Parts: sequence; structure tokens; C-alpha cells
Amino acid sequence: MVRVRVPSAAALVVAVLLGMAACTEPKPEPVRLDIATGSRTGVYYVFGQAYAAIINRELPHVHANVLVTTASAENVKLVGGGRVQLGFTQADILPTTGNQVRAVARVYDDLLHLVTRADGPVRRLADLRGRTVSVGAPGSGTAITANRLLDVADLAGDQVKVSELGLDASAEALSKGEIDAFFFSGGPPVKAVEQLVDAMPIRLVELGEWTEPLRVRYSEVYVSRDIPFSVYGLDPISTVADPNYLVVSENMPDDLVYELTRLLMQYRDELGVAHPAAGRLNPQSAIATAPLPLHPGAARYYQSIKP
Repeated sequence: MVRVRVPSAAALVVAVLLGMAACTEPKPEPVRLDIATGSRTGVYYVFGQAYAAIINRELPHVHANVLVTTASAENVKLVGGGRVQLGFTQADILPTTGNQVRAVARVYDDLLHLVTRADGPVRRLADLRGRTVSVGAPGSGTAITANRLLDVADLAGDQVKVSELGLDASAEALSKGEIDAFFFSGGPPVKAVEQLVDAMPIRLVELGEWTEPLRVRYSEVYVSRDIPFSVYGLDPISTVADPNYLVVSENMPDDLVYELTRLLMQYRDELGVAHPAAGRLNPQSAIATAPLPLHPGAARYYQSIKP
């Protein structure tokens, strides 16, 4: 008679566990996406937070994280250098940078705010002569646009006392009387400006007449836009506007950029709840990203929804 050895219970358990281990592949690490934005009270940060929440909810294999930066110029350097994966930037800074980034979309227009005290002497741009004005933090799109504006208005050099403060620091300095005015380029309403309206009497200075000189000397991306009374409860003005884009590295995989573009467009109403500027997204204007070409993954998405 041949005896059949019956495996012990422990041996059976080990065999089952080994079989399960052989059939189970290790879970892949999530793809990390850092989004370079700007000041915590600026539009880029609010937009970025809402967008990151959508990405994390809709793409389980991706983990999106929002970074505070000095904004446009720094963001392009970070994305182009491969240190972050996504970033927001004004269009006017792009010719001053390399070509290592590609556009996902034109997201909305930044409007240049020149903010001053309502009881102060600055009522037009020329009144800045001899006074102290913050032009934005180094590395920001605001700094580039504001310095160009001072140039075309013959206020460059020693004509004004320039301070290089970020948005939050600029607002605080104005409230303390340390500066006479400050520039900020962003999609209205800008939270820091809203907070100033609640804290003290301020005014916005008319800048619309300088759009054409900026276009002639620097870039055709500049256009004129209005800031109506309904935005801040201040006297309406016309000002210089500058398109801004969401950009990625040119080396980012096409399929991932396709998905990121899809989420940006499909959930634009949700983004608009976070900030009205984000709600202005639409596929027709999103593809107008000159002088920057669309990333192939983004272009493929827009082609897929073309009627």
C-alpha cells in the first residue's frame, strides 16, 4: 500500500500565502504633481488648490500638491528646470525665458492693479514720480509688467522709489503708510485687495491708456480690460490685461497631460466656485497660447472635443 502524505495545516497556510504573493503585484507609487502658484492671497494659489483637489479626486494614481511661489517668472523656471510639474504664468514673461515649457491652456486674463490710498496724492500713473511704489516681488509676473509700464511712462530709473514686495507685504506696507502705492497683476477679485477695501479707503488708478504703448514696445499679448464697480465697490477703471497660462514641462507624458487638460475643462464650473477668474475657462480661448505652443497631450484633448 502506498501512503499519501497529507500536508499539515501550517504548510497549507504557507502555500496559500506564497501563491497570493506570487499573484499580487506591488502597488505602484502615485505620480507626484507639484503645482507652482503664487501668494496665498493671489488667484494662482486659490485656482491651484481647487485644481489639485479635482486631480486628487479624479486621478487615483496621481498626488497633486500646491506650492507657494513668487509667481510667473519663478514658476516657469521651476517647471522648465524639472523641479515642479505644473505652474501658472503670465504670457508676457515667456519671451524672456527658455522654451522648456508647453501650454496646457490659456486660463484667464490677469488685470494690472495699481492700488493707492483714497486720500493720497496718486490719482494717475504720472503721480508716482518721486514717490515709493512696490512693483512686486522679484521673479513675479507683476514685477515684469509693472517695470515695463514704468519704462513706457518715462518713470523708470530714479524717477520713482521702487520697493520689491510681494502682494501680502505690499498691502501691509500701504496700510502702514510705508509706500504710496503698489502694483499687482491678477484675476479680479484679488483677495488681498478685497481685504484692503474692508480695512481702509483705497482707490484703483486708471491704466488703460498704457496698453497700446506696452504692445508697441514689448508684446502684443497686452489688451485693455475693465474692473467694474461690482468687483470691489470702487470707482470703475480700465487697465492693462495680460493672458496667463497653465504650463507643463515639454517632457511630461502625453497621456497625463491629456487627462490634466480634460479635468481642467470638464470641471471648470467647480473651479469657478473657488474663484470667478477660473470660471472663465472655455475650450475656444484655452487654445490661444501664443507665443507658447500647446503640449501635444493638451492639443490632442482639444482636437477630441472639436465639433
